[in-house]
Amino acid sequence: MNRYPLWKYITVAVALLIGFVYTLPNFFGEAPAVQVSSNRATLKVDAGVLPRVEAILQEAQVAPDGIFVESNGIKVRLKDTDTQLKAKDALEKAFNPDPANADYVVALNLLTASPKWLTDMGALPMYLGLDLRGGVHFLLQVDMAGAQQKRLDSIGADLRTLLRDKNLRHAGINRDGERILINFRDGATRDKARIAIDQDLAELNLVEQGSGDNLRLVATLKPESLVKLREYAIKQNINTLHNRINELGVAEPVIAQQGADRIVVQLPGVQDTAKAKDILGRTATLEIRMVDDTPGALEGALAGQVPFGTELYNERGGVPILVKKQVVLTGERLTDAQAGFDSQNHEPAVHLTLDSAGAHIFRDVTRDNVGKRMAILLIEKGKGEVVTAPVIRTEIGGGRVQISGRMTTSEASDTALLLRAGSLAAPMEIIEERTIGPSLGAESIKRGFDSTLWGFVAIAVFMIIYYQVFGMVSVVALASNLLLLVALLSMLQATLTLPGIAAIALTLGMAIDANVLINERVREELRNGMPPQAAITAGYERAFDTILDSNITTLIAGLALLIFGSGPVRGFAVVHCLGILTSIFSAVVISRSLVNLIYGRQKKLTKVSIGQVWKPNADTSK
Repeated sequence: MNRYPLWKYITVAVALLIGFVYTLPNFFGEAPAVQVSSNRATLKVDAGVLPRVEAILQEAQVAPDGIFVESNGIKVRLKDTDTQLKAKDALEKAFNPDPANADYVVALNLLTASPKWLTDMGALPMYLGLDLRGGVHFLLQVDMAGAQQKRLDSIGADLRTLLRDKNLRHAGINRDGERILINFRDGATRDKARIAIDQDLAELNLVEQGSGDNLRLVATLKPESLVKLREYAIKQNINTLHNRINELGVAEPVIAQQGADRIVVQLPGVQDTAKAKDILGRTATLEIRMVDDTPGALEGALAGQVPFGTELYNERGGVPILVKKQVVLTGERLTDAQAGFDSQNHEPAVHLTLDSAGAHIFRDVTRDNVGKRMAILLIEKGKGEVVTAPVIRTEIGGGRVQISGRMTTSEASDTALLLRAGSLAAPMEIIEERTIGPSLGAESIKRGFDSTLWGFVAIAVFMIIYYQVFGMVSVVALASNLLLLVALLSMLQATLTLPGIAAIALTLGMAIDANVLINERVREELRNGMPPQAAITAGYERAFDTILDSNITTLIAGLALLIFGSGPVRGFAVVHCLGILTSIFSAVVISRSLVNLIYGRQKKLTKVSIGQVWKPNADTSK
């Protein structure tokens, strides 16, 4: 009657074993480390850099506890903070001899001090939130002037397309600071162009200038358009930062606007600080420009005489190339970026998809420049690199563009990821970076853990005294609930905050409530004269509906907090919802398996230890 099949006992044992393994790393703490990662998407830090790191550390007489190669760089675990600082100085000098033009990020970090066999299994500790362990705080300055210039460049390309479609000949479109100059040779064409621009680009304010055959329209952004542009720049950058932080997998990030042109980013419990700084600090955007192949122009630029309207860049491999300043297309027209392979030579490539306006512009540009070279630039942190500069063989329509040429599969994947995460509406600069400690202090953290511990002890003492053996079973089930909850949080790499600790304490109280319902139901059946074995079965089966109903209603409230809450509220809700799931399993399945082990094989069971069972007097008149 009260016997589980073997597979149920095995399931419970495996669940507890997994829970123990994944909870264990939280007791080992963290060790100081140094991380070396790339400062550019086109530069990869992989196993090939490992011998160089080992040689630098050996020369500096630094003995690491372990060196790990990961997808985002190389991490070196060290014994203490003094050795950590020594290793960082040595690696910084070797990898970045010119600090103003650093190709690598060498940053202090923390790694779990868990044994290697646990790490190899993927058993990692929970992250601690900003209010428990601290984290990284960034203050980003948004370059509003850069946003305006970027928008004007985009409008310049739109104007060329518009006038070409309307068959209106112009004498050149140039940007002069915050103005766009549109030149014409006759007044009639200028008047028609003004009407067309007013209809299609209402955000521009147009002023007529010049006389004779030197006529022009001066276009500037209207004041209300500037306000919308600045608001859009902040919102777009915040959305892009959210996407990039999601790529990092950081739990509970805080991203908020501060003032008119600043954004605060707080990454609670983040370990990979170097990667966070790298991803957030990038202003990677895509620009398509034409190459200046005029004979002698490149040689003159290399000699220091860069022709007007051009810029000198380097292709991959360091080959110099002269590129026109006029931007044909920007990353704003990009809707998707995926890594793949060139269909002709099967080399790694990045496949880009443009929106309808971008596809239209690209088709017209390629049609008008067949036989010329087009440069595709990746701009990061104000520095540009020509990814590829192919010759335009034919008109390219359909909005599908391919970037290829001398890149590895991983480089193609990294470039696609960065572009897919979203281009910034305006360049940003990290003007403040702080690694901050616990905001509530060590004493508050200790009190948070102590409250959970003493709450557990108080519940355990009461249950054992009041329910005896069944009380001990309930305590074991409660401990297993806590074990499974911490294991789940560790497996999900969740960030534990002070509200999360409060949710754990609340979960313990709610979990024991299920065992109280079961124990009281067994008592009631015993009072009614039911045999002990039948009373145990009836107690668990008849209490289950009540337990399920109460937990579902509580879960609904937790899901509402998770969906509509933010920040610490979501942290509380995550722990709360997971705690409900583990409490049902521990209170019903684990406690029942223990009771079955204790009483299930006693065929002539006459009594169970569940505290005093008061039976009603059969004759109430006496």
